[in-house]
Amino acid sequence: MPADDRRTRILDAAEELFAEEGFDATPTARIAEAAGVPKGLVFYYFPRKIDLLLALLQERLPAPTSDAVRGVVRPGDPARSLLALHRRLGLDTHDSLVLRVIIFRESGTHPEVRDHFRRLRRSLVELTESALEQAVDRALARTLRRQAAETFVSVMLDHANARRSGGPVPDLKGAAAVVALAVGAPAG
Repeated sequence: MPADDRRTRILDAAEELFAEEGFDATPTARIAEAAGVPKGLVFYYFPRKIDLLLALLQERLPAPTSDAVRGVVRPGDPARSLLALHRRLGLDTHDSLVLRVIIFRESGTHPEVRDHFRRLRRSLVELTESALEQAVDRALARTLRRQAAETFVSVMLDHANARRSGGPVPDLKGAAAVVALAVGAPAG
């Protein structure tokens, strides 16, 4: 069997087990067993258990780029632009258990996960600021643009996390309308 297949099976098993049982509660022997590989092979690819978690974060989380804004901005309509950006990013429909479960659970106990989550959030805020800047037909104060972007990103992430927690799903359309009003544009 090709090495890539074994590594992928290890990642698949770890993702599933970390999501079900948590990182700390999942022994590497259980990951090896679920992947159908010797335990030593897990350590060959991932010398420390945390390296396995970090590989999941780096390889299985969405990595938004500046291209995400291209084609979603509706000049003069920041609310629709934000909703289009949300759909493009697909955070709430992303199939990865890493996004839906692991990152939200483990960010409170593992600094590496928290740091990765912070970088993801920062990139989402920057993309949202870019969308707002392009959608609003006047110059926005930097602080207002940042606050508006942070507000919408918080709602997007809460929306993505709602699938895990089973709680009420935030109203993205309402949040986009509130942000649009805050930046001085009609709510659509």
